[in-house]
Amino acid sequence: MAEITAQLVKDLREQTGAGMMDCKKALAENDGDLEAAIDWLRKKGLSKAAKKASRAAAEGLVAIAATEDGTKAVLVEVNAETDFVGRNEEFQGFVTKAADIALTVDSIDALSQADYAGKSVQDTLTDLIAKIGENMTLRRMDTLSVSKGLVASYMHSALAPNLGRIGVLVGLESDASQETLQAVGKQLAMHVAAANPSFLDVESVDAETLEKERTVQKEIAMNSGKPEEIAEKMVEGRIRKYYEEIVLLEQTFVMDGETKVKDVIAKAAKEAGTDIKLTGFKKF
Repeated sequence: MAEITAQLVKDLREQTGAGMMDCKKALAENDGDLEAAIDWLRKKGLSKAAKKASRAAAEGLVAIAATEDGTKAVLVEVNAETDFVGRNEEFQGFVTKAADIALTVDSIDALSQADYAGKSVQDTLTDLIAKIGENMTLRRMDTLSVSKGLVASYMHSALAPNLGRIGVLVGLESDASQETLQAVGKQLAMHVAAANPSFLDVESVDAETLEKERTVQKEIAMNSGKPEEIAEKMVEGRIRKYYEEIVLLEQTFVMDGETKVKDVIAKAAKEAGTDIKLTGFKKF
């Protein structure tokens, strides 16, 4: 049997909000498997956690860069050991420049080898590590593009333009004006930063995630003493509610607390007199 360490119990408590003894029992019942213990707690009605938390422990900065026509943008994350380095102007300058360079490459590995004023990006970062005296890493990058329209962006807790703690990109495919798309796009990006959706639409929810949720919800219904046929109907209702939690287009818009995101986009399209399609989103 796996050792149930105090750290493991602490991690489970932080992710589920369940009591210490319940967490210990959940881990013991599932041989120390953290994700299985989360599901066990949910089935017992002791936790509302839908999935394992995925916060990176590292400090650092996220930068956003975009092409002049606004149809492509990139997110780049560079990690450091402490948040103190995030306020260093040289570090900020490096991350900003790295994001500009990232517009020209298609992967983090290509970015690390790309030219940065005569040296590679990675060698430039190595020099910066030696100068500042703290370890730093190019962690990840991702791009979003549209064939026409705009990739709108939002930077939460910005330390400088397009540089901060949480960066979001939202792709809007449309013939509407850039001004219109920028206005609705920024609000949608702010929503993503706050609501943290996992999927764009219902169709993109992967089968494994959905089946896992169905299993959990059915056990919860059955454990409440409901007959199987009633439990099945309850599950369908709870799956619709689940979509409203994890699917961007089905979420309630944080700006007004009542309109679904898909209806916000439909209203903007009607006012613009042309279609507006939300094609994707990225969040670091």
